Amino acid sequence: MNLDLSPITISLKTATVATVITFFVGVVAARWMYTYRGLGKGLIDGIFTAPLVLPPTVVGFLLLLLFGKNGFLGQFLERFNFSIIFTWYATVIAATVVAFPLMYKTALGAFKQIDPNLIACARTLGASEFRIFWQILLPLAKPGLIAGALLAFARALGEFGATLMLAGSIPGKTQTIPIAIFFAAEGGAMDQALFWVLLILVISFGVIIAVNYFSEETGQYRQRRRQKRKTKISVGQSSPLWMASRDTRVEPQLSIDISKKFADFSLDVAFSAQERPLGLLGASGSGKSMTLRCIAGLEKPDRGRIILNGRTLYDSDRQIALPGRERRVGFVFQNYALFPHLTVSQNIAFGLPRGLSALRVKQEVEGHLLAIGLGEMGDRYPGELSGGQQQRVAIGRALASRPEILLLDEPFSALDTYLRDRLEKLLRLSLAQFSGVTLFVTHNLEEAYRICPDLLIIDRGRILDQGPKDHIFEHPATARAAQITGCKNFSGAVALSGQKLQATHWGCVLETIEPITDDTDCVGIRAHQFIFPDVEEITSAVNIFPCWLTATSETQHRVTLYLKLNKASHGLGDYHLQAEVFKEKWLKLKDHPRPWRVQLHPLRLMLFQNSDGFH
Repeated sequence: MNLDLSPITISLKTATVATVITFFVGVVAARWMYTYRGLGKGLIDGIFTAPLVLPPTVVGFLLLLLFGKNGFLGQFLERFNFSIIFTWYATVIAATVVAFPLMYKTALGAFKQIDPNLIACARTLGASEFRIFWQILLPLAKPGLIAGALLAFARALGEFGATLMLAGSIPGKTQTIPIAIFFAAEGGAMDQALFWVLLILVISFGVIIAVNYFSEETGQYRQRRRQKRKTKISVGQSSPLWMASRDTRVEPQLSIDISKKFADFSLDVAFSAQERPLGLLGASGSGKSMTLRCIAGLEKPDRGRIILNGRTLYDSDRQIALPGRERRVGFVFQNYALFPHLTVSQNIAFGLPRGLSALRVKQEVEGHLLAIGLGEMGDRYPGELSGGQQQRVAIGRALASRPEILLLDEPFSALDTYLRDRLEKLLRLSLAQFSGVTLFVTHNLEEAYRICPDLLIIDRGRILDQGPKDHIFEHPATARAAQITGCKNFSGAVALSGQKLQATHWGCVLETIEPITDDTDCVGIRAHQFIFPDVEEITSAVNIFPCWLTATSETQHRVTLYLKLNKASHGLGDYHLQAEVFKEKWLKLKDHPRPWRVQLHPLRLMLFQNSDGFH
């Protein structure tokens, strides 16, 4: 069997060149479509994907119309005495066009699998879009990009229809292996056709084995590298480096007044914050995190203004909207958003200002590792850390960027009680040393109270109350604000006189210290503020009522009592009030004969106006 082996060279050369072109063009196109939010996105995606679903002969015919003598590109190239038709270049063009959709779609899918918070975090750390693409997107999408390149190579190697129409079958010039198979089979040379089929199968399987081997070697290399860790970080005692992140002579201040509409509610907030940590407290979906994202430049308000330390970050009237990388914002995300392909040291170094020398970067990273108590874990990867350690790295990385404002988005939500207590102590120490504005988002009442001296209550995109935490707990502005801050007992109220009202849901008349106005329509009392005269001293003999115990609910330290006033309960759901007592008091109270007596002290009653049937 006398064979011309030129199809092997032509096919491998064509597929390799087409794969290289397809790889770069496909990755760029996928990156662009990943962020594109303009009109016609579906149409553009359809055009990019069309060669994947169109018959190869249709693709070849369209290429022929484009590059032929009467085609636009064909006529243009004719001016330079250059022709594409029936040349090796035509085989490359045909293979590139039909292989492009596989590379594009696979790369786009790989980009979409990346946690968007990683991209958002990189922006808040001052990274440019090019740096994000090069250091975050490409490494994390690497498995998908390798798979796309493999699929593109296989598709280019097997391309037949479009190549035959555009390049023809010229032995030694444009005849690839698939075309050689076709003409050998058509001419009855079945032995030659079988040889080419077996050869292309060997090449295809060889590529698959090589890629799998490369992937396994990469994983094994990383595993060996982790096992050989012996690095011990040792630095002298020093103040955390973030303390000098800004000019402490300038009083830090944030001023924000923005609006943004969503499908189910509108965010409309206006407040200011200074150096004392401000807690944003509210239920899930109330707009707390969205407020932080607008400050960080990750979301754009519809209108308004954001000013930080005299710098305008956003102003709709003046058409100012600084990108996130220029806002000097430290953002700790709820899931921490650590870059999984970077070590702890590399994660922290990512947040450092650009232009530092290698020695300075090393010194600063070591200082931050020491400050967060992870001095010997710099060469570990995030996946090797506990949740608490990951949270500390996220805080250290945010502070390493020398921010003017620190945004904490429910940083303890994924931690157990023990870790939460330890990390709260670390956070309080860090915030005491951080000379900037701090916003702490949470829906945990006790967490907000422990960490933040000032609170902002948000509900469905609106600010209900703001001020020192003690004032908000003692004198909430609205019934909804009282509920968000932990009050469980509310009743409709009807004024009887200047100091008396009827609690309609509790079936009792109450005396108050706070004056009753004509629009007072709701009364509330917190669960821990009940007094039981049988076991406690009282300072006033008013608002004392007989009560019956309906049910109890215990934690390790407290007991919740479900009480009904003035008459016995008829079932577990038949109660008026929830009272919380420590177990020591419960042990004294539980053996007293029923009914007990309970006092709703006038000083503890909270009156609300225009509650719109809240209770």
